[in-house]
Amino acid sequence: MSEPDLSGARRLQAHKHHAVGWPVAGLITLGMCGLTMLGIATTRVGYLAAVVGALAALLPVGVVFAAIVWIDRWEPEPPRLLLGAFLWGAGGATACALLLNDAMTGFGSFLFGGDATVVFTLVVTAPLIEEAAKALFVMALWFRRRSEFNGLVDGIVYAALAAAGFAFTENIFYFGQAFAQGGVGSVGGGVIAVFILRGILSPFSHPLFSAMVGISIGLATRTRRSGMRIAWPVLGYVTAAVLHAAWNGATLLGGTEFLNIYFLIMVPIFVGTGWLVVWQRRREQRIVAQQLPALQRAGLIAASEVDMLASLSGRRGWQRKVRSSAGPESAKAVRDYQIAVTELAFLQHRAAEGRTTSVVRRARREKLIADLKSARRSASGSQHAFETARIKLAELTQMHPK
Repeated sequence: MSEPDLSGARRLQAHKHHAVGWPVAGLITLGMCGLTMLGIATTRVGYLAAVVGALAALLPVGVVFAAIVWIDRWEPEPPRLLLGAFLWGAGGATACALLLNDAMTGFGSFLFGGDATVVFTLVVTAPLIEEAAKALFVMALWFRRRSEFNGLVDGIVYAALAAAGFAFTENIFYFGQAFAQGGVGSVGGGVIAVFILRGILSPFSHPLFSAMVGISIGLATRTRRSGMRIAWPVLGYVTAAVLHAAWNGATLLGGTEFLNIYFLIMVPIFVGTGWLVVWQRRREQRIVAQQLPALQRAGLIAASEVDMLASLSGRRGWQRKVRSSAGPESAKAVRDYQIAVTELAFLQHRAAEGRTTSVVRRARREKLIADLKSARRSASGSQHAFETARIKLAELTQMHPK
């Protein structure tokens, strides 16, 4: 009697190990990079100054993180990827920028010397290096997990989180150095003066610069032209670097010139980006609402759920009702169910616009349907709770002619 062929099972098990092991290893590596950067900060400014810098840096990063969570409420990204983006910014990107900036400072000193080296470093090399370092995670994610990008909002979320992590570590250096040189100080010096500049006037500066890369990747995701898929990220990177250079140059000028650049350039761009985010969130809501009838016809959602799934207020009310009647675990399962429905709606929309291949579409669809069923069963506590019509896969994610 021949032995059973275990090659298929072994390949599946190896795939599962790789799918779980590599992301975990990546997060551990990024965490170690972050700890290394904290160690460098302690060495450069002292232990107490580093602690004070870290505490002061928590305030602006908390505000930025809350804004990013608000942006990401309609179609939340996987927590593991969000954590990876922040850790990359706080550890990997800052480590790369620190090494390259130090090297370019020496190069600038060799070429120019004196005050010109400072201008060369802050206005030319630092923007180019730092924006490239922050964008690296978003670009890698776009190449490896393109299905996670459903539009401009997703690109902005990942880019802004990487930038928030970068700004957090950078602020530890700045606040710690200010404390070491001038103590807590007053408005004219010390931690308070630096906090007014970086924590009050410009907590969103780094996320705003990097958002240009996120917007460009979102636009690249929506185009069918291969040349534009390259051109958009390049344009986004150049825009981010130019904005960063303008900001650094303004801080060197100081006084009235700084205020002019701040109010005439940075504030309008920030307001415009905020308007774009709000508009894109409403667009995402319209896309989901338009695709819900197809999901209901396919037997994946009940007719009574369509209105609740079509708005954030309806989804929150549904979660609150389940939490009060069945507990937090059931409410979390309802939230997972809502996210799976949203992802299916976006997949249906991409297929209708011809922006996904049939093979990718089928694999993604089957996974999302499995996630949706699992969340539905968990929410009800019964393995037989998902009682709907027979799933009509033919109605889902078909290519529709324009």
